[in-house]
Amino acid sequence: MTKVAIMTDSNSGISMEQAKEMGCFMLNMPIIIDQKTYIENEDIDTDFFYDSQSKDANVTSSQPSIASVMGMWDEILKEYDEIVYIPMTSALSGSCQSAIVFSEEYNGKVQVVDNHRISVTQMLSVQDALYLKDKGYDAKQIKEILEQEAYDASIYITVDTLKYLEKGGRITPSVALLGSMLKIKPVLTIQGEKLDTCAKARGMKSAFKTMIEHLKEDYETRFKEYAQKGELAVGLAYTQMSEEDVAKWAEKLHEEFPELPLYKAPLTMSIGCHIGPGGLGTGLIRIHKE
Repeated sequence: MTKVAIMTDSNSGISMEQAKEMGCFMLNMPIIIDQKTYIENEDIDTDFFYDSQSKDANVTSSQPSIASVMGMWDEILKEYDEIVYIPMTSALSGSCQSAIVFSEEYNGKVQVVDNHRISVTQMLSVQDALYLKDKGYDAKQIKEILEQEAYDASIYITVDTLKYLEKGGRITPSVALLGSMLKIKPVLTIQGEKLDTCAKARGMKSAFKTMIEHLKEDYETRFKEYAQKGELAVGLAYTQMSEEDVAKWAEKLHEEFPELPLYKAPLTMSIGCHIGPGGLGTGLIRIHKE
């Protein structure tokens, strides 16, 4: 039987310890602070990252180098026949498309999946890939299944501050100023290929309520069949916030969807670059189940 390796990047929110437990490989993403490059999970922690951001350092995300991507593939292929690589969605970074181009040199041994996932939804794609591998699917088959199911996830995100959306050019300075004065929280959504604004709310509690309303609508329509089959999960993701706040939001989400398994994970620094601390994301995700 073909020996298949599953690989992802740190935007999945999977820690290095979790990756070892799950049996997958992890590519850590680069972060640039004042023109110095750091690598997530290796030489930078979240305290330093958000402290630098709060001090108005020039903080940006970056694509992994060709050498780091292909170097990891080469090492993995010394032990495995094929690789399924699940990077962050192409809607938010060019790293997925770059990996697809790099993979052309491997004669089908490396299959790059673009199923438009990030954070918890990406993490569950990795779990699905591991499940399919154990069922005997080869790398190409796993890629095809994950991409066929790309739209079987719904993500909503809100931010605690508009500062970083302004810095990234997603909103104008005047909109940021007015929004901050009125405590406006935009609710953003990823439905497949794009990040869009879907609503606005006054305050974080109202934004969370708005996200729940959208999730419930998705639950009753797009995902009703999966819920009935026990193939649906709910997810919570967040940038820097206290453990108490994370627990509070997780409890509220569980109260709304008590019958669904709840997964949670921090949004990584690559996302934190664009939304800052205190960001909150929720989602519904189809999962593979015995």
